[in-house]
Amino acid sequence: MDQRQSLGPVLTVPNLISFARLLGVPLFLYLFLATDATGWAVGVLVVGGLSDWVDGFAARRLKQVSRLGELLDPLADRLYILATLFALTFKDVVPWWFTIALLAREAVMILCLVVLRVLGHGPPPVHYVGKTATAVLLMGFPMMLLAKFSEAARPWALPSGWALLWWGIVLYWVAAVFYFIQAAIHVRAGRLAS
Repeated sequence: MDQRQSLGPVLTVPNLISFARLLGVPLFLYLFLATDATGWAVGVLVVGGLSDWVDGFAARRLKQVSRLGELLDPLADRLYILATLFALTFKDVVPWWFTIALLAREAVMILCLVVLRVLGHGPPPVHYVGKTATAVLLMGFPMMLLAKFSEAARPWALPSGWALLWWGIVLYWVAAVFYFIQAAIHVRAGRLAS
């Protein structure tokens, strides 16, 4: 089967939103790490986080769901989280132990995806708990930035940011357990069918 056909239509509104979100990742990194435009960096991060649900909503509303969109959306999510996490750790906004906890979860997911791929299965469908965890983390990161760089915002932004990050990391790991269960079901169903 042709790869283009298998990915579905490319130039759709939801896919363009996902492409724009992907472009936001290097823009955030540039603004945050290479300039003093922290306010703009926070803005890019907020827009990237808020637009997380927009591409999926647009795909369903406009009936433009495609395999490419299903791949781009979680890719944009992962890149936003990882890029933001590394940048914030580098600038001492979040501690290393938090970064390691999130990276360990990503390592579990990558291992799960590799095993599925080796056994001839695709990735499991995105779970709402994973989407919620991503949204919560992408709200927590800008709060931590505000707490670090704004004296006026620190009293409310720091506890809010940590509350969101703790909630996000717990949900992130819960979602990993769900994905692991889904993967085990796929593998078992494949073995029973063969």
